[in-house]
Amino acid sequence: MKKNISILIVLCSMLALPGRANEKSQLTPKQKPPNILFAIADDQSFPYASIYGENGVSTPAFDKVAEKGVLFTNAFVAAPQCSPSRAAILTGKNIWQLEEAGTHGSYFPKKFQVFTDLLESAGYAIGFTGKPWGPGNWKDAGWLRNPVGPEFNDKVFSSVPAKGISRTDYFENFKEFYSQKTGDSPFFFWYGGHEPHRVYEDGSGIKAGKNLSDAMVPSFLPETDLVKSDVLDFTFEVEWFDTQLGKMLKFLDEKGELENTLIVITADNGMPFPSAKANLQEYGTHVPLAICWPKKIAGNRVVTDLVGMIDLAPTFMEIAAIQNAPGMTGKSLSKILFSEKQGVVDSDRKYVFTGRERHTHARPDNLGYPARAVRTADYLYVWNIKSDRWPAGNPVPKGAKNTPAKNGTKNLLPGYHDVDGSPSKQFLLDEKDVWPKYFDLAYGKRPAEQLYDIKNDPGCVNNLADNPELLRVKEDLNKVLMDELKKQGDPRVLGNGDIFESYPRFGSMRNFPGFKERGKYNPAFINGNEMINQN
Repeated sequence: MKKNISILIVLCSMLALPGRANEKSQLTPKQKPPNILFAIADDQSFPYASIYGENGVSTPAFDKVAEKGVLFTNAFVAAPQCSPSRAAILTGKNIWQLEEAGTHGSYFPKKFQVFTDLLESAGYAIGFTGKPWGPGNWKDAGWLRNPVGPEFNDKVFSSVPAKGISRTDYFENFKEFYSQKTGDSPFFFWYGGHEPHRVYEDGSGIKAGKNLSDAMVPSFLPETDLVKSDVLDFTFEVEWFDTQLGKMLKFLDEKGELENTLIVITADNGMPFPSAKANLQEYGTHVPLAICWPKKIAGNRVVTDLVGMIDLAPTFMEIAAIQNAPGMTGKSLSKILFSEKQGVVDSDRKYVFTGRERHTHARPDNLGYPARAVRTADYLYVWNIKSDRWPAGNPVPKGAKNTPAKNGTKNLLPGYHDVDGSPSKQFLLDEKDVWPKYFDLAYGKRPAEQLYDIKNDPGCVNNLADNPELLRVKEDLNKVLMDELKKQGDPRVLGNGDIFESYPRFGSMRNFPGFKERGKYNPAFINGNEMINQN
């Protein structure tokens, strides 16, 4: 894959259009602000797009946007889980700045300003299809609608090519939105595909004509036929997401809107496999990203700058010329987008910060697995704040049986519930004595500090935190991380980190010991902090 990216950078440097960016980098008062089409897949890791050089997946729509604009190779979500990641995108803030919205499946406090509302106030028609912010509870937090905006989900397919694929007809819903917008007003539309979130139809990739030999299996999983087939099912759904996007791009072209539409394609977190989604390791937070605006941004460029999805909100604010936008932690990407350059464009972008709190109800007392991380061009440093806990959720106690749970809670089998159920997950559980290395990577406890040489170990298989030759690197990154967390007011470094353990969960609960009340604050960790009024 590195070879393919290197070749792509060379080709793009030959194809770049000199001078175009400087000529068109500024809006004039009479120019119509650009439309914005934001396409966000559900659980897609970098590098699963064909333009990155992967043979096992075909993404012509993503590739087209990348070729017309900028392909990013180092883009990261703020959290490796759906709802906190999406909240971070909407606010331009990191999860430790978002209270309940910083954990998975809780409230989205109304106090936090979202860029969609700001765009609407500036005259944009806004809407979404598919998955917006979620899962979680926005209604009881004071919102009159989902923080993303008005919903367009009425159009559905009569059939889909595989079980597990949503019947939502994203393209027809986009057309419905477009037909309802007023006059020549610019629009922001959020295409939130449910794919490639699990569950998958087992063998759907092979049924669609894919070959096991083309499956790109990450280094943290064994290359067995079962795992390869599971990966092909994943890429099959990636392609479905891309196909619906392609229809939208064609429609915009036919309407004469494509040239003046800022198109952003990415994902909310990594692939739903052991050691990926819900982990701060590379395949949990590193996502694809392509951005184009044919009228204004020079195309055929590959950028290696470290960027975060929290950078999108301030980018939208700047491009839409919105004045007095609220303070955001993210930094606008305009310096990169309106440049002729590729490779490293903004030398100030030396770090990206990520974090996680509770994912599912996977431990007694509804406890999470708090962790923070900093990524540089060369290394990933992870701080596991409660390293005595099981990172993937607790294993099932010995002797436990799959008996019906009580009081509406789910039972405990198969354990490790922060990992989505899948053939790959079950395979590692069943064959842990055959593949102990992969089992331990996915389910074993972790030390407080982890350090990975990303260029040589993108799968984060070899922890180098105890390597004496890298002691200075580890200490420097620890200091960078702690300084930034203090600056941004992270409760985990300011002495009130357990507030995250109090936040309600509105998803399903399991029959673990201790606190397990759905939608309620855990009184053991409230400590007098303000709670959202529950209706």
